[in-house]
Amino acid sequence: MAEQGTTPGGKRGYAGTWPPRAAIPAGGYVPARLSIWPPIVETLRQWAHAEAGAGRLLPWVPVAFGTGIAFYFAAEHEPVLWVTGAVSVALCFLAFLLRRQRLFPVIVMVAAVAAGFATATWRTARVAHAELARPMFSVALTGFVETRDIREKTDRFVLRVVSMESPRDTTKLERVRLSVKKGTAPEVGSFVQLKARLLPPLGPQRPGSYDFGRDLYFQGIGASGFVMGSVKTTEPPASGGLALRYAALMQGLRDAIDARIRTTLDGDQRAIATALLTGRRDAITTPVNDAMFISGLGHVLSISGYHMAVVAGVVFFAVRALLALFPALTAGHPIKKWAAAAALVAAAFYLMLSGAEVATQRSFFMTAVVLIAVIVDRRAITFRTLAVAALIVLVIAPEALVHPSFQMSFAATLGLVALVQIGMPSLLASPDHSVTARVALWGGREIAMLVLASLVAGLATTPYAAFHFHRVTPYGLLANLAAMPVVSAVVMPAGLLGLAAMPFGFDGVFWAIMGVGIDWMILVTQWVAALPGAVGRMAAFGTGPLIVASAGLVLLGLLRTPLRWSGAALLAVALIWALRVPQPDVLVSADGRNVAVRGGDGRLHLMRSGKDAFLVKEWLAADADARTAADPSLEDGVSCDESGCVAQGTGGMLVSLATRPEALVDDCERAALIVTVRPVPQGCAASVIDAERLRRHGALMLRRIGGGFAVDVVRPGGIDRPWSPAVPGDTESEATLRIPGRAPRPAVDATPAEADLQGDD
Repeated sequence: MAEQGTTPGGKRGYAGTWPPRAAIPAGGYVPARLSIWPPIVETLRQWAHAEAGAGRLLPWVPVAFGTGIAFYFAAEHEPVLWVTGAVSVALCFLAFLLRRQRLFPVIVMVAAVAAGFATATWRTARVAHAELARPMFSVALTGFVETRDIREKTDRFVLRVVSMESPRDTTKLERVRLSVKKGTAPEVGSFVQLKARLLPPLGPQRPGSYDFGRDLYFQGIGASGFVMGSVKTTEPPASGGLALRYAALMQGLRDAIDARIRTTLDGDQRAIATALLTGRRDAITTPVNDAMFISGLGHVLSISGYHMAVVAGVVFFAVRALLALFPALTAGHPIKKWAAAAALVAAAFYLMLSGAEVATQRSFFMTAVVLIAVIVDRRAITFRTLAVAALIVLVIAPEALVHPSFQMSFAATLGLVALVQIGMPSLLASPDHSVTARVALWGGREIAMLVLASLVAGLATTPYAAFHFHRVTPYGLLANLAAMPVVSAVVMPAGLLGLAAMPFGFDGVFWAIMGVGIDWMILVTQWVAALPGAVGRMAAFGTGPLIVASAGLVLLGLLRTPLRWSGAALLAVALIWALRVPQPDVLVSADGRNVAVRGGDGRLHLMRSGKDAFLVKEWLAADADARTAADPSLEDGVSCDESGCVAQGTGGMLVSLATRPEALVDDCERAALIVTVRPVPQGCAASVIDAERLRRHGALMLRRIGGGFAVDVVRPGGIDRPWSPAVPGDTESEATLRIPGRAPRPAVDATPAEADLQGDD
């Protein structure tokens, strides 16, 4: 109960809250000089001071470092390496000098941005190599096989080129990626001779879409293609080197594991078991693979933090339990640290066995930091752990920042660490009454933790899944709750026991147990994928909303005070922005052979002179369209003949795809837009996208505006990067494409010649 006090006016009241009557202004109880801003400013200042407290700087360093890498990939041309390096070193030295000054946090962030920019520049210079500019036919190649992928319909391998001969081109490449008939891929480490058709690396299929060519560039691959004829294995002229021998050893181990699994499991069971243990997931059939991603269980197929944590956790607890059986060891030796060291070795082996992809690297470094913290008696799961892992990955491979695997992996991990640091303490607290105690004993707390972890990880990765794959998983929480306990308790432990039992010949029973768990996972996946509304499609929305959403996630995850709710505001802004991005009215492929036009029904209709199912699939996915590339409705409203195609777009405009010169005369008079690789007649009254424009700018995306089209291109004018070099003669791309006004046809004398008159005229 409140205590009585004395007001400044001498009147008694409760807690001194009532002012004397003389102090109350006339007309009400609002003070005359009331101002809400000083308290708000003071509160914000206190929150900001708390966020800048001791130990709060390190988690922001990788954010700034990654921002520098993002600036590098946004540059129009390649930066000068020595300049970026010098600026980075100077800023880092300045930060060291000012380490005891109040500006130190600001200088550190600026230095981290510069360091990220310089690191990305250095990485690109280190992997620099030639890329194929135009297709090459019947190229004779010899070289070493570095990697091999077994896929559902074809196999694929990467060839380190030793010699390259072509009758029409002198281009020399370092590596090429080739497809072959299923079952004919050569062994890793072998030296082969073959003939192939080579194509330039695949670029973005539409402006703003994923750049596959950039990925190949940083992998050192200058072209892709397919083998023509047989592949001959011969004796190499020289040794392939230590790295090739290591790759051959690990590939042989993966093949041996796959062969042992094959003796017990088959089909998708075998493919998923192999994917979980070796990272080779290309043999999973398309229906099951699609169902996995639709249901939100696609993350299980990519070896990442979950898999690494299970491997390290199983080994840690198994070794510790075995050592605890010996009282002498328990009493006199740090068996917990020994178990952590054994788990670290197991995690390193799993990293090498699975191929060390970006997500796996991040997972290993994160796990390694946690285990090392256990060894040195430090707290394991913290934002600092995540920050160190992120810095290691970005320093080794700065290009990982723009890869969906890195983005989704770190977003999920950031959410989970924030949950552990902020939300879990209340769940992990000791029960203070009997009801809570009974719920905890029956697993209520563990179920709540599983639900929260699945929900947080799913929500954190949603912006990146929507951006890269144009879909969301509304039932992801349901699928994870139903499947992940079985994967954690049955599938992964059985797989690890199978690996351990392989040398002794007792692995078959463990593969069978693993298969039972995989059957359950597939059953859950297909059930969830078949639910109404399970396929959540999202139209493409560009990088702007993604950047805002990323900033929101970072603020929500790293801030501790109520300032973190500014991150939720940014996420709301990103969502509204993404939903309001206008969709294109016309899409044009880079070769000019495929054109999609938005019809009056609001859907895309396709004109094509060549078959490219992958391109059409990408276009439809980016448009949130559920149709397949073979859907006959894609050609509704499209009229085609030997000379080309015509389709009617929004507002009644006609768009033409002209494949022969004779079609251009009529098209110039009737169409609003013409796409053609043929020479266009002088004075054509339509807007034209010709071969030269496509050669310079690649694929195009057009939106109808008042007097023409707003144009977005894959390669804007002035952009010159190693993975997307500028074309000779490149100029600034046009932001708009105007539809020329049509001059009326001149009057023509209709009087027939007298000699032409018929008898009945």
